[in-house]
Formats: sequence, C-alpha cells, structure tokens
Amino acid sequence: MLTTLATRMQSSLIMALSTPDFIRALPKAELHLHIEGTLEPELVFALAAKHGIELPYRSVAELRAAYRFRDLQSFLDLYYCVTSVLRDEADFRLLARSYMLRAREDGVVHTEIFFDPQAHAAHGVPLAVVMAGLTQGLDEAQQQTGITHRLILCFLRHLSAEDALQTLQQALPWRHRLAAVGLDSSEKGNPPSKFAAVFARARSLGLLAVAHAGEEGPPAYIEQALDLLHVQRIDHGVRCVEDPALVARLARERRPLTVCPLSNVRLRVFARMADHNLKALLEQGLCVTVNSDDPAYFGGYLQDNFLAVAQSLGLSHAQLAQLARNSIEASFLEPHSKQGWYVKIDQLARDQPR
Repeated sequence: MLTTLATRMQSSLIMALSTPDFIRALPKAELHLHIEGTLEPELVFALAAKHGIELPYRSVAELRAAYRFRDLQSFLDLYYCVTSVLRDEADFRLLARSYMLRAREDGVVHTEIFFDPQAHAAHGVPLAVVMAGLTQGLDEAQQQTGITHRLILCFLRHLSAEDALQTLQQALPWRHRLAAVGLDSSEKGNPPSKFAAVFARARSLGLLAVAHAGEEGPPAYIEQALDLLHVQRIDHGVRCVEDPALVARLARERRPLTVCPLSNVRLRVFARMADHNLKALLEQGLCVTVNSDDPAYFGGYLQDNFLAVAQSLGLSHAQLAQLARNSIEASFLEPHSKQGWYVKIDQLARDQPR
C-alpha cells in the first residue's frame, strides 16, 4: 500500500511539471555547439588580461552591445576577433569544463562539440594545445557531470580546401579522439563541393561527417553535403523548405537537421521566432533537433532555445519530447545508449498531460 501511494505521489509530481521543468527534465543531446561560441564576455576579458591582449572593446557591456548582427558574416567578424584570447591549454580546458557544467543545468546528457583549429592556428596556437586543453576539460567534466561527449573537427569553408586537408593531416595523432569532421564559417560562395576531396580523405580514416548547409546558402548546398560529402547530419538546413523534393528526401531518409532557433533569429534567417519553420518541419516528419550554436552570442543555451520555440510556436509536451528523442537518434551514440535514453524520454512523455 505504501509503495503504491509513493508511486502515485511521484506520478502526481511528474504530471505537475511546468513546460520549463518538463524541458529541463527531458534527456537531450546537443549536436550543434561551437565550443568557441560558449566564450562568455566576462571570460573574454579575463583571458585577454591574462595574455596581455588588447581588445577593441573597453568593457563587458561594450562587447555585449556589439552582439547586434546583420547577418552571419557580421557575427563571424566579431567571433574570430574574440577567439584570439584563447591561447594555452588551460584556456581550452576551462572553456570545455564551463560549457559542460552549464549544459548539465539544461538536462543535456550527451553533446557533440565543434571546434575550429584553423581559427586558433591563425593566432599561432598549435593544434596540440587545442586538443590537449579540450580533451582534458571534457574528460574531467564527464567524470563530474556524467555527460558523454564526442569531438567534431570543423574546417573553415572560407579558407582553401588545401588548408583543410593540411589541418586534417595535423589532426591524425588525435584521430582516436575525433568522431567526425564538419564544415562551418561563411556559407555564401563556399559550396560543400569545394571540400569533397577533404571529406573523402576523412571517410577513408573512418571519420563520420556533418556540414553546415542551408542556413544562408541555398537548398542545393544541402544536396551537395548529402551527395558529395556524404554527411550523416545537416547543420541548420532550414532553407530545405524551398525545395519540396528535398524536404521529402530528408524525411524519407531520416536525415537529421541540427536547428539553432535563437541563432537563426539573431542572424536574420527569420525575422522573429514566430516565423521559424521548426514546427512545420517536425510535423512533416523530419528528424529536427534543437541546439544553441554559439550561445554566448545568441542569447541562450539549450534550455533557452527549447523555451523559445515552445512558447513562440506553441509546441506540445509530446512535440518537445519528440525533439529530445530526435536529438538522441541523430547523435553518434551507440545503439544501446540511445535505447536507454529513449526509454527515459518516453516514460516522461507518457506521464505528462497531452
């Protein structure tokens, strides 16, 4: 009798969850996260002081005020400037640990993290320093939080394919720490086809692949990423709606889209959150996921992104649970690990009012 009563009380508490608490309780994977994009302004100034770097901003408030972007390129110009404060292993270790501890607050159970070695090489920081710091920070944080992780080495598409291939070659000593390669930075004028040979080389090394496509670039870039780069996921991909045949293909193949709602609004892909097509894509059967992209710059981490779409698009608890489920499905976790998280998500969803 006491056991039955306790079970009912627990069920009652679960059913009473508000939307924010329900979102936080859902086990989620974050799959579109640039670790450099978690560099908060306060840490920027602390590291600049540590390394004697003079910034073009006089205060944290002035730096935050600069986060009014016209488009992707205006963001990238500031992003690469600020990234210059990351110089030694301790910096990258702190960056990785800080993100993982923050992610725990949002119910993240697994994350697949992008990093940009070419951006750091431009500031004279060797790949060995980046890898040593990131892996140490991630491993320590996993021990503390239980959040599992994978690393994805991204190529900067505004640089040459030759430079990308050289970066991949330099990364070979850390092949065992890399799950995949990715493609980010300026999309306009830099089609995925430019990097076909680099991604073929990565495949030969046993690496998986993802690529930014269909954020500012056309649907054709999504098709190139699928057909020429053989990616497992499309990062962003929201412009797929301009090609109904492509939408049908993405749904049929369950090819995941790692969508970043707050980022899309801040970078003017959508004028406001109410205009975002995430709900429409979800209802068409696509494997849509929610992510924070560069949360220090775009106004929120994963919980904030979930809340924004839940409130602006009127998502039900069932749809929010589907987004969480999609994130696990789209991850590079092993099948048995995915199954365990599906069970937890489905149980939580069943206990919620429709």
